[in-house]
Amino acid sequence: MKIGITCYPTYGGSGALATELGIALAARGHEVHFITYAQPFRLPSFLPRVYFHEVDVGRYPLFEYPPYDLALAVRMHEVVRDHQLDVLHCHYAIPHATSAWIARSMLREEGSDVKVVTTLHGTDITIVGQERSFYSITKFSIEKSHAVTAVSDFLRDETYRAFGCVGCQVDVIHNFIDPHLYDRSRHVFPIPVDVTKGRKVVMHISNFRPVKRVRDIVKTFARINREVPSVLIMIGDGPERVEAEAEARELGVAEHVHFLGKIDAIAPLLAGADLFLLTSDSESFGLSALEALASGVPVIGAHAGGLPEVVVHGVTGYLYPVGDVEAMARAGVGLLRDGKRWQAMSNAAAADARTRFSEDAIVAQYEALYERTLAAASVSSGTAMDVLPSISPSSSTT
Repeated sequence: MKIGITCYPTYGGSGALATELGIALAARGHEVHFITYAQPFRLPSFLPRVYFHEVDVGRYPLFEYPPYDLALAVRMHEVVRDHQLDVLHCHYAIPHATSAWIARSMLREEGSDVKVVTTLHGTDITIVGQERSFYSITKFSIEKSHAVTAVSDFLRDETYRAFGCVGCQVDVIHNFIDPHLYDRSRHVFPIPVDVTKGRKVVMHISNFRPVKRVRDIVKTFARINREVPSVLIMIGDGPERVEAEAEARELGVAEHVHFLGKIDAIAPLLAGADLFLLTSDSESFGLSALEALASGVPVIGAHAGGLPEVVVHGVTGYLYPVGDVEAMARAGVGLLRDGKRWQAMSNAAAADARTRFSEDAIVAQYEALYERTLAAASVSSGTAMDVLPSISPSSSTT
């Protein structure tokens, strides 16, 4: 198959999943075309059967904000036309699926077509999509897709709830990991020993948005550090980094907290971690937690969103109510003090991640979805997008 993938190329779970999916599909013999405004952060400069098409957003005095969605639609149209793509796989409903609908409409005027698959990752449904100004276009983009997937049961159910979806089908296809990449025995921990000084390593990876509650990360660490000498490694960047730095200073642990910024290669870092913290208000899935588990790092976090689908409480980590930093810290201290229990949980985490979220199994689900979508569209003479049951307006929650 020839597959186009559009995602946000910046640091974040949706871009990481989309890029890893494209790489895996290419390794299976498919031709993959990334269509976005910058090269995805996890995409190497060259791979066989992988192509990158940059979206050029022109600058005109008329536009205070250049219309990226329209520029994306034009680029999608060009790539599908020139490379005869079978599927456009959009990660995020808006603006990507919206742009795909425009591109497809242009193609059909010319006598050709393409099938649109949309994967929902979270913010497009739980925050942006439910804003009144975006609600209608989000609903429209979902129901105009040939197939729709969500990365967790939680996100599927939230989509049904938020948009009153009674006729459309949202298939759950979880995120995945490359078990070879996240084998901690393959890596040398890159943090200098003069930084760790033999102390336990607590880690957090995110885009530092408010939903991540990074102050809670620092609060939890400060309590752990009182009982177990440790360091906190913060990977990523975003609007709440300043707040996390301020919290570390206020709690007197700034010298033990290290902010590394955005780093693409996280597997070597996770290979040296003893504990991973994720205290978010909500996680649609929790890809960073899965990558930690695959690396044999127990996860302690908030029982929210899709994270309980990833972390098995008491087996691969511990989950507590959002904001309960005391409980999270107690669990962390108990685990770090008990080497035997930590090793058992580390082994269980790695094994569970490889069993339930292996790359081979999940990528095969996407391949099957593409094939079903193409077959269904062929049977209905290419009108599947037009006859897909719509989201019932009468069930709307707005």
